[in-house]
Amino acid sequence: MRYAVIARILGLLMMLFSLTLLPPVAISLLYDDGQALAFLEGFLIVLVLGTLVWWPTRHNTMELRVRDGFLITSLFWIVLSLAGSVPFFLSSEPKMHYVDALFEAVSGLTTTGATVLTGLEELPKSILWYRQQLQWLGGIGIIVLAVAILPMLGIGGMQLYRAEVPGPVKDNKLTPRIAETAKALWYIYVGLTVACASAYWLAGMNLFDAVGHSFATVAIGGFSTYDASIGHFNSHAIELIGALFMFLSGVNFALHFMAWRQRNLWQYFRDPEFRFYASVMLGASLLTVGILIVTGTMDPVTAATKGLFQVLSIATTAGFSAEDFGAWPGILPVMLILMAFMGGCGNSTAGGMKAMRILLIYRQGSREIRRILHPSAVIPIKLGHRPVSERVLQAVWGFFSMYMVVFVVLLLINLAMGLDQVTAWTAVVATLTNLGPGLGQVASTFQSMPDLVKWSGMAAMILGRLEIFTLLVLFTPDFWRN
Repeated sequence: MRYAVIARILGLLMMLFSLTLLPPVAISLLYDDGQALAFLEGFLIVLVLGTLVWWPTRHNTMELRVRDGFLITSLFWIVLSLAGSVPFFLSSEPKMHYVDALFEAVSGLTTTGATVLTGLEELPKSILWYRQQLQWLGGIGIIVLAVAILPMLGIGGMQLYRAEVPGPVKDNKLTPRIAETAKALWYIYVGLTVACASAYWLAGMNLFDAVGHSFATVAIGGFSTYDASIGHFNSHAIELIGALFMFLSGVNFALHFMAWRQRNLWQYFRDPEFRFYASVMLGASLLTVGILIVTGTMDPVTAATKGLFQVLSIATTAGFSAEDFGAWPGILPVMLILMAFMGGCGNSTAGGMKAMRILLIYRQGSREIRRILHPSAVIPIKLGHRPVSERVLQAVWGFFSMYMVVFVVLLLINLAMGLDQVTAWTAVVATLTNLGPGLGQVASTFQSMPDLVKWSGMAAMILGRLEIFTLLVLFTPDFWRN
């Protein structure tokens, strides 16, 4: 393990992250909310610590090995979450215990959207801005890691399918160099953010709310500047705009890149994962709207907008709320929560297990049913017109199995802490899938949860964001052997 080069990179990351604490200082001074000192102190603390880590190893230019990459990828979220918690802990309003400050930072950077805060309307503007900014930075971090970095380590959705699947996911990098890839992804991410913010502003949000909610929408994070979330605005136009950009942000960003570079929207419809993702979202939206209308819960227009918005918000793991969907009739609350297990496409800002894995699990199950009738038949599983290797299918099942093991362990921890069953299992869903809200006592906030539940929730958020294996591999003896 090349600890010197790892320390050098982590020190640089902390130094760069410290600069992100300066915009909230400007916001604090602009609105005179009294929190500028907390962010300045946070800036200095993170900058100094980053410098102390970086300075002794600044001349180390050794190349990273694969094992180093695993450790850096995991530490990326852990170290930056620790750094991100500093302003929350130092702020005078809200006054937070450290566990709560760290929980809020982890939730923001992993774009989970679970919160321990209430009374958001009364909080300082700089704190509100910082929460939204954390999610936006976490979102671009997810994209760059998933598309530019993780493939080099042999992990992540792109690496898993790149040799077997037609379309952009088969490529190791979108452009010949990582720097160019990251730059291209940055342009797409910023472009979506600007378009979303402009649309929100034109639909009636003030500039502060429009920018803040665009950060959380494109990052599929779900933080809001109001306790009632998007429901605060009570606007069909805003809900439809949010639904559109959550859908787009749940699409593989490599697919966005290919469609943009070739100026061809047909790239989307050629991709089997996109077709599956779009079909599931459409089907769930039609079912939800239909039930809301048939049961008389809402008039048709309201049902159409709120139903579509809430399906896309929960299914893509954004976690915004336009309505208390937990009070909706029939199967809807549980169905929506379960949809978070799928999330969006691979290499998107969405959480969950990703649509590609769910599609392969479904097709493999269908194949096993056919094999019962035709035991000797050779039945390949195809995506597009190309067969998927058995190695990929084994990897998908391995991921699914480990995901369920982690889910059960976290569920048992929550139950052992005395949570009721609905709260316990939806708290795990909310954190492990990076969804944010759950049902029961965690429908809106984790504030009342015991500290151990918050700690397990933070572990779940990072595990979910790193797609389980990236973090769990660090706990195997083989990883640390020379």
